[in-house]
Amino acid sequence: MSILEVKNLEKSFDKLQVLKDISLSADNGEIISIIGSSGSGKSTLLRCLNRLETVDSGEIIVDGDTMVSTVNGKSIYAGEDILKKIRMKTGLVFQNFNLFPHYDVLRNITEAPVFAAGIPKDEAEKTAYGLLEQLGLKDKAKAYPYQLSGGQSQRVSIARALALKPKILFFDEPTSALDPELTGEVLKVIRSLTSLNMTMIIVTHEMDFAREISDRMIFMDQGVIVEDTTPADLFNSDNERTKAFLGKFHES
Repeated sequence: MSILEVKNLEKSFDKLQVLKDISLSADNGEIISIIGSSGSGKSTLLRCLNRLETVDSGEIIVDGDTMVSTVNGKSIYAGEDILKKIRMKTGLVFQNFNLFPHYDVLRNITEAPVFAAGIPKDEAEKTAYGLLEQLGLKDKAKAYPYQLSGGQSQRVSIARALALKPKILFFDEPTSALDPELTGEVLKVIRSLTSLNMTMIIVTHEMDFAREISDRMIFMDQGVIVEDTTPADLFNSDNERTKAFLGKFHES
């Protein structure tokens, strides 16, 4: 059953159309990687799915709740009660961590559960400590972001996203700000999350990782979905645009 449905999504910035008639779906527990060159629209798509950007038209449905629909050519967003319900079902891991610099690690993780979801502080902290132990950061609960390495910061960002127990976890190029050694550290953590049977949608430039972890891969180019298929079929595609992109990646 689809936990996420996207229909005919359109998004422009001024006169530049960055998403053109995007439609896709994701099932419960499915892992989907979105790949494509810089400027292809993949990060903008993720931001629209998390309401960090508003769409011009189209429809987004999350776990049966409609976030946005289109009436007479105009996008209409749901009321705040529905939008809050959707926010509680989704988590987003940013490429640049986006931790609160003035909060320690524990508070970075518990802030949303306590103040957005109304979870008692002691319960939220118990969950946070469990996540930190799971992610190898048990001794960093009282550290501040400036005291962490990039890999540690990204693992805290992942713990923060997991703290609300989302049904869908989005990753926006989670390793792009990391050096190769720390990239492996974070990818290992993401691999470990596959056992949670959580839907994950990952925008990434790590092709081998995407090929290994994904149930499906989506290749975007110039604001459109060129292919939406299995990793095996994508890497053996006859589509010229897909072949050109993958060829450039392997050359680099």
